[in-house]
Amino acid sequence: MIKINFIVFLVLLFSACIPVNSNAQKLPAPSATLEAMSKTNTYFMREWPDAGKRIVTNMSRASNIWTRAVYYEGLMAFYTINKKPEFIDYANQWANFHHWDLRDGDTFTRNADNQCAGQTYIDLYLLDPQPSKIEKVTASIDSMMHTPKIDDWSWIDAIQMGMPVFAKLGLIKNNPRYWERMNEMYMYTRDKHFGGLYNTEDNLWWRDKDFRPPYKEPNGKDCYWSRGNGWVFAALVRVMDIIPKDAPHRDQYEEDFMAMASALIKVQRQDGFWNASLHDPKNYGGKETTGTSMFVYGMAWGINNGYLEKKKYYPVISKAWKALLKESVHPDGFLGYVQGTGKMPSDGQPVTHNSKPDFQDYGLGCFLLAGSEVYKLSVAK
Repeated sequence: MIKINFIVFLVLLFSACIPVNSNAQKLPAPSATLEAMSKTNTYFMREWPDAGKRIVTNMSRASNIWTRAVYYEGLMAFYTINKKPEFIDYANQWANFHHWDLRDGDTFTRNADNQCAGQTYIDLYLLDPQPSKIEKVTASIDSMMHTPKIDDWSWIDAIQMGMPVFAKLGLIKNNPRYWERMNEMYMYTRDKHFGGLYNTEDNLWWRDKDFRPPYKEPNGKDCYWSRGNGWVFAALVRVMDIIPKDAPHRDQYEEDFMAMASALIKVQRQDGFWNASLHDPKNYGGKETTGTSMFVYGMAWGINNGYLEKKKYYPVISKAWKALLKESVHPDGFLGYVQGTGKMPSDGQPVTHNSKPDFQDYGLGCFLLAGSEVYKLSVAK
């Protein structure tokens, strides 16, 4: 009897040393990811058959504002893994309607939100290089570079909206001056704006000056908004995906990206999502799709490009992506748990499976960005 129990003990001990069933950590099949992306994107394109139609919520807005521009970022990423001509036709319809210009024809805006559409204009230009496609966005960025002003990005969302435009133009024009100005603006926001919006102790970002200490969450911790940090995380990915390996300042972006990734996995929810408030789960806690999608996007890209350790981050991504497919994607393609526009955890609440955000587009853009990198990860050998 003692001998049998000893054998059982050895079996149990050996079993404990074996990694958890890999199927529990596996990403969904590539086909499942494509199906979810197609379903959600088809839902949106049917809802918005006219790409130029103005967006009406509390007021009427042009359809090339930042929310729609983020959607097209996701659509162009989706196209890289699913080359359907209708995606490019839809993007071209949108760009042509706006004459390849920025919001309301304000070519010389310094507002990064309004420059965000330029990311897709440039992607479309790369597919069919017609100079007129990037004439307006180039003029906008060049007008900024003709001045010494570098403090335009006073809120962290702006890093995602504007920074990749500089990165893309630097590559197209073969002009590192764009990368220099991009870095000056990024570092000013990071270290100097209102004392710096990046907390090097927590490796997370305050959304803007309103959230720097002494502002605190109800639990006494700093307020780190999920989607705000998602914007920065995604921006770093998009910039590193564009600029050369030996581009100046790349090491800074790599360092910040990896530090953020390490900080983010510590605050993932047990169900795979991230809360709207990263350090206070009781302050508007609950599933939230946009921040979660961008964290998945960044981490999957990090593994795909050799920056993040697969053993450490793959299970995090798998848990989050499975949760998004199961909990966020409705049978008809509607995307749930999307927080509405704003700048803090309390905005756009309540965020539920069935709640409709004030804008339908940017949440899908984030989801498609995530899916594009998850798909690549799931088919990697």
